[in-house]
Amino acid sequence: MRKSRALVVLIAAVALVATGCTGGGGQSSGSTSGGHLILGTLSNIDTLNPFRTFQQNSYSSFEYIYPQLVQMDLKTLDFLPDFATSWDESSDGLTWTFDTTPNAQWSDGQPLTADDVAFTFNTIIKYADGPAGNLAAGLANVTKVEATDPNTVVLTYSAPVANVLSNLQQISILPEQVWGQFATGDGSGLRQYPNTPTADQPLVSGGPFILAQYEKDQSVIFQRNPSFYGPEPAIDGFGLQMFSNDDAMVQALRNGDIQAAINIPVTAVDALKADSSLTVFDGPGIALRDLIINSSPYKENNLELQDPKVREAMEYAIDRNAIVQTAWLGYAQPGSTIVSPGIGQGWHDDSITPLPFDIQKANAILDQAGYAMGPDGIRIANGHPMSYTVLFASDESGAGDAAFRIIQNGFKQIGIDITQRKQDNDTVNTEILGDNNTYNTFDLAMWDWYPLIDPDFILSVLTKDQWGSWSDTGFDNARYNQLYKEQGLAINHDDRVKIVHEMQQIAYNERPYIILNYNDTVDAWSNQWAGFAENESVLGLFNNLSKAPFSSVHPA
Repeated sequence: MRKSRALVVLIAAVALVATGCTGGGGQSSGSTSGGHLILGTLSNIDTLNPFRTFQQNSYSSFEYIYPQLVQMDLKTLDFLPDFATSWDESSDGLTWTFDTTPNAQWSDGQPLTADDVAFTFNTIIKYADGPAGNLAAGLANVTKVEATDPNTVVLTYSAPVANVLSNLQQISILPEQVWGQFATGDGSGLRQYPNTPTADQPLVSGGPFILAQYEKDQSVIFQRNPSFYGPEPAIDGFGLQMFSNDDAMVQALRNGDIQAAINIPVTAVDALKADSSLTVFDGPGIALRDLIINSSPYKENNLELQDPKVREAMEYAIDRNAIVQTAWLGYAQPGSTIVSPGIGQGWHDDSITPLPFDIQKANAILDQAGYAMGPDGIRIANGHPMSYTVLFASDESGAGDAAFRIIQNGFKQIGIDITQRKQDNDTVNTEILGDNNTYNTFDLAMWDWYPLIDPDFILSVLTKDQWGSWSDTGFDNARYNQLYKEQGLAINHDDRVKIVHEMQQIAYNERPYIILNYNDTVDAWSNQWAGFAENESVLGLFNNLSKAPFSSVHPA
């Protein structure tokens, strides 16, 4: 009932803020521009604060409301101009000069210039070890950022960096007139500012859309930004409707209450493909699902989980093929390393293969390690049963629940008992971080990652520098940390691939994660809409690498 009411309110609100729309969902036959649509999602937006968020939908929203220097071509995966119209690298690789769009404006009428770029980047560098930690990797090795004039920004690096454009693409440029007041003192205000629109004041935006309304865990409304420096979007606006129930989202799509949906539940794919009014995109993706094992040296209880033999036995007891076929109905492939094969360019190490499902082998490992089976079928470790809670993000429900049951059954056969604790994403993240970001309390978790095309980000989450930010396991390996720094400075692609492969091998051997599977990209939309550019990419139609999908979409 609550979700149904929210959907009705969203439809009405989008109609109010999106000027010039037609009735009946915003589309009309023969029209090629204008209108609005509503996009359904099963994931939430945890916060609209770029210094705090960890949710994919937040970063995708930032792509549309804020400028970035560059964006990605969804077909070639090359980099295209965004707020930067062109760029130049010095012969020694230490200086990058970006020419920015002249005469640009923020949605509040204030000038949008290279000074905003310098302010944003310098703020991140200044607070890299504190409130800006989750953004700091994108400016690794940057020693100076200067706006030499209103349309030129110059970045100076301490050493040539292999992935400058990929790193910068992920940093949204923020309006100094909004954020400057928080970039003082210890910078704590950067994380405390909610950055949400009010009834009479949308967010100050510089992208193709203005974020006009936001209701946490329910809906977001975007309207076209008349001040945008780039090509005008074809639509007047769009809404993001968040669902907590698979069936409700699918039914809303079939009823026409929403016009598109991302990450379609696999149980609905066949039925949606049979619906002639819809297009279903199913293709290789880059998302991965993992079992997270607490790897923090500060972990206080159940320290047997840090025994490499226990982790090895746990992997033998996971039936990945059953997860792929039963939980994901074949819309996935078994996982092995933290770098998804979907990103291409040789980054994924094909030589690393997952351990086979082998209950007998798993039991033999635990027997040999001295974890005796108790009379109730649960092994004993350090005087207590091997019984653990698995933190489970609520938006992993559905196929994730089925995957958990498969893992639970396998673990039961080797004398390990696990119980699922399903909670909202914020609560799970807080429990994982533990006391003062020491990761000292949790045992296991199940979640997902939606990595980038360049492997730098997904590799960074296992570094010590990301404790309290992206790290969700408390992993700290000195060799891995050093290799992470080296791969960012390896200008030669083949040299960098070798380093990235070694990092994958370390992560695989240490098992802070057991990678369960890589997911296909499965999205759907009404045939009354076209121009999503979906078929050109593994990134999905609402992603944080390109403004193209919702800039080019239009009524068919």
